[in-house]
Amino acid sequence: MTVILDGNSLDIDSLYRVAVNHEEVNIDKSALERTKASRKSLEKLFESGINIYGVNTGFGNLLNTRISPENRIDLQLNLIRSHSSGVGEPLPKEYVRAMIVVRLNSLLKGFSGITTSLLEFMRQILNSPVCPHVPRYGSVGASGDLAPLAHVALSLMGEGKAYFGDEEMESAEALRRSGLKPYSFREKEGVSFINGTAAICGILSVNLSRSYSLMREAILTAGVSFEALRGTTRAFTPWALAARNQPGQSLVARELLNILNGSPNLKEPFKTKIQDAYSLRCIPQVYGAVLDTMNYTRTVLEREINSVTDNPLIHEGDYVSAGNFHGEPVALVSDFMAIALTDLGNMIERRIARLTDSSLSGLPPFLSPSSGLNSGYMIPQYVAAALCNRNKTLCFPSTADSIPTSANQEDHVSMGTNAAIKLSEILDNLEEIVAIEMLLSSQGVHFLKDGVSRTVGEIVGEFRKIVPVMDRDRPPSPDIEKAKDFLNRLDLGSIRLE
Repeated sequence: MTVILDGNSLDIDSLYRVAVNHEEVNIDKSALERTKASRKSLEKLFESGINIYGVNTGFGNLLNTRISPENRIDLQLNLIRSHSSGVGEPLPKEYVRAMIVVRLNSLLKGFSGITTSLLEFMRQILNSPVCPHVPRYGSVGASGDLAPLAHVALSLMGEGKAYFGDEEMESAEALRRSGLKPYSFREKEGVSFINGTAAICGILSVNLSRSYSLMREAILTAGVSFEALRGTTRAFTPWALAARNQPGQSLVARELLNILNGSPNLKEPFKTKIQDAYSLRCIPQVYGAVLDTMNYTRTVLEREINSVTDNPLIHEGDYVSAGNFHGEPVALVSDFMAIALTDLGNMIERRIARLTDSSLSGLPPFLSPSSGLNSGYMIPQYVAAALCNRNKTLCFPSTADSIPTSANQEDHVSMGTNAAIKLSEILDNLEEIVAIEMLLSSQGVHFLKDGVSRTVGEIVGEFRKIVPVMDRDRPPSPDIEKAKDFLNRLDLGSIRLE
């Protein structure tokens, strides 16, 4: 398949396909025409002799320093080199590719004064095995994601490091192997390339896609736990949930009821139990709120990746030094996502604890058929608790802080790239928590006498082919990793989130 970029219609799913699945990219012809018109407007402004930020002036606090015409190209090259200041481990290649997709799509809007040559080169990079090496830290999420995008631009110039496939090497060699010559940035192209929110958006977009997959897994494992703990589905009665008018909770309840449909194990609790603990009864309310947060994030993010976020902007002979590069919209939703997913893990951990507590579950202590001699699944609950604690420290909002930069010219920043980066670690931890629930809830189902729903039975049956019932102690760590791999391989498209 081919993803066609036009500056206006990129969605998260298409972005993910290019960034992660390496689908081919093409550019819509009308976007190229807009780009040509914008470049002509910029060239006319050159001729007028007026000061244009980042074209014939310095940057940041040096905005009043005039640059002579013969030095304008060097200005762009020096900008890219000086701003390539990131530190830390490299960002995963899928994040970097997502950044390039977002940057390319934004430049296609036709407000940046660049040439079509830059657009074509970016397209070729995305369709090649080359991926720039980008250090993890260095962006404050305002005045653009300067450091990470500068490292991308540096690789396009044939400087710094890059990957050819999985092999790291000098960028010039990676380009040579792909049959590409290093790109020479023209007037304004350097500042246009690095002055945008592409790093925040690229990282957030990949992790938002991961979040939807993980939400499906979490709904499934919640259903298995619900069977093991013999909850009552009366709390998921459709008319009762619809009375609240929160869309997410009704969607989650619908999918849980589908998973649990026909369970003989839940017939008796349905008749006799008035209500369950919140970690069972309120699954739709909590998961639904998280899903609504994800959907809100998607709305904000898809607006942003189809927006112009560089500076200055060129339009019909005019130019404006605006502030569209400020990452606040996507920074805030990155923090919001971090809080929501942290709380999702909190609820899952409470069910894990309930599964191991025989006084609450009615199951053998720590899910061991011979507890005492065996500790069973005592410690995986500790692990889930530790991961939840880690997520709680990570979910403190990055946007609550601002440290001025560039000699106080840039005196309020979003810190959005840090927000997006730590969201990725929260997701990694949440994935482990969901895997622990899969492992323990499947063990809990083993002790049931009345059978379970068809869906739960089939899922647990498949799981048992790779992780047998624990009848005596063995190290749980390998089983947790197997549970995570098992969930990642499942086709959960039948769990609908809309």
